[in-house]
Amino acid sequence: MLAMLDRVNVGFAKLEMLKDLGMSEAAYATGAGIFFVGYLMFEVPSNILLKRFGARTWIARIMISWGTISSAMMFVRGEWGFYIMRFLLGFAEAGFFPGIIFYLTLWYPSRLRSTKTALFVSAIAVSGMLGNPISGLIMHKLSGAAGLAGWQWLFLAEGIPSILVGVWVFFYLDSSIAEAKWLSVDEKEFLAKNLEAEDRCKHRVRLLEALKCGKVYALCSIYFMLMIASYFISFWLPTVVQGFGVNKLNTGLITAIPYAVALVGMILLSRNSDRTGERRIHYVFNVMAGGIGLVLSGIFAAHPVLVIIFLSIGTLGVYGSMPLFWPVPSSFLAGTAAAAGIGVVNSVGNLGGYFGSKVPIWVGSISSDPWAARYAIAAALFASAVLAYVFIPDNLAIQPSPSTDAQP
Repeated sequence: MLAMLDRVNVGFAKLEMLKDLGMSEAAYATGAGIFFVGYLMFEVPSNILLKRFGARTWIARIMISWGTISSAMMFVRGEWGFYIMRFLLGFAEAGFFPGIIFYLTLWYPSRLRSTKTALFVSAIAVSGMLGNPISGLIMHKLSGAAGLAGWQWLFLAEGIPSILVGVWVFFYLDSSIAEAKWLSVDEKEFLAKNLEAEDRCKHRVRLLEALKCGKVYALCSIYFMLMIASYFISFWLPTVVQGFGVNKLNTGLITAIPYAVALVGMILLSRNSDRTGERRIHYVFNVMAGGIGLVLSGIFAAHPVLVIIFLSIGTLGVYGSMPLFWPVPSSFLAGTAAAAGIGVVNSVGNLGGYFGSKVPIWVGSISSDPWAARYAIAAALFASAVLAYVFIPDNLAIQPSPSTDAQP
């Protein structure tokens, strides 16, 4: 939740920051997107280092680093400072999301992983549902306090918790089943056997083979399209809602609605996916629905209530699809190859965030339709659905093994 909040709170800061710093919308879009350049550069190495040093140490390092840089965003004074700090934030946070996805593979077998991934990914929706009103409240109440602008208070107040939680993680998080003091010896052996039985069914590849695997890059393409839509919503939703003529506090409250819908929907979808053992059709159907929601939000743009309803469907189509997608890479990769493969998919896919932040600027230069950007984003979701239908096998579910699935 904190990672997503510190990554996209620039969408709220934008409401004041551009005027204070004399920055253009294009400069904002570039700075918002340049985060993903730093992210790409260190993503795969960071995920491999997580496997080497352990989740506890490496995740704590990531959190403390990004929290410090996020807080330091309050000192930005111009375009280039904004670009540099966003690049450093991406560099610091690289490896966190795929690291957690890989971390879950060390605890849960594939048949349970969609629901568990959904509980983790739901934090993204929670960050929008709770973080947006908090962001709006900070900027509304603290603007001008102690001589600081609201956007400066926003970066400071939302960066410090990441540092504190990073310290807590270092002392609390267990890196693996073997380290868990709250499990008995018999429970550890039982859980380890479950994972070992599943790993024997996976295709064993070396690290370099994983980086050259065609399946990995097909998944990169699918996730790339999904992330274009994800970061369009994250970076531009506050601007869309403020266009209704509401203040910053109400902007925060209204933008929480699509994330609340996504939170409930993603948990229900992932549970059904785990129950049925089906991934592909769940993903395709949900992403297509999200694309249709974005199209309708543009068609009915003159009706704010309908816009929020359709943007909620679009947000569910994006965020509800993430826990359906992430069990797929780990279904055929294991060990260091899994860490690297997941890192590649997430880093290349997250470049979609760079494009998602800039789509409104690019589309606006070639179309006079103010809602054309939403149609372009919907097209990316439709493309993701088509790619998933073609490239994701329909037999990914790993059935329970009779020898290891009984309770100890």
